[in-house]
Amino acid sequence: MTAMPHEPLSQADVLLEGFLALGTPEGFRAELIGGEIVVTPPPDGDHEDYIGLIVSEVIKRSRVDMQFSGHKGLKLMSAPDCSRDHVIPDGTFAPAELRLFRGADPWMPADGVAMVMEVTSTRPSRDREAKRRGYARAAVPLYLLIDRGRSELVLFGEPESGDYLQRRTVHFGKVLSLPEPFAFELDTAAFL
Repeated sequence: MTAMPHEPLSQADVLLEGFLALGTPEGFRAELIGGEIVVTPPPDGDHEDYIGLIVSEVIKRSRVDMQFSGHKGLKLMSAPDCSRDHVIPDGTFAPAELRLFRGADPWMPADGVAMVMEVTSTRPSRDREAKRRGYARAAVPLYLLIDRGRSELVLFGEPESGDYLQRRTVHFGKVLSLPEPFAFELDTAAFL
């Protein structure tokens, strides 16, 4: 990423290099979201419980066998002029046949990812806005947001022009239909 000796580093280059060199305390996550370095503490138990409920259902019921990662760093770069976001989704799903995570660098492109999942934490606006737009720019087909503050699940689909064209919302306790390649009804009764 370093510029040639005759080219000055841009502010974005300096930020990215600083981010990639950042050491974070154990259990913390560092992400580069919309040109801002964000460090978050380890999640609480409810946060992890919601993730576990979704992962369990996807693994058991998805029409296509899925791989899951809760720690995979994704580079959300889709065009030369967009930000150089580096995020660690709470959950990343990819068809198992792709073996997408095997041999992948710590920060991999989102190509082949079927769905990412986020559970809102202390700054829900990042998950609702900045991360949503980053995932859409990177053409991640589905983004599942578990919005604890609003007690709802939101499934975003059809990424285009830096956002998602489709949005389906259900309150905790209701059923959310997951499209292909998942193709099953996700019951959220356990979220209550």
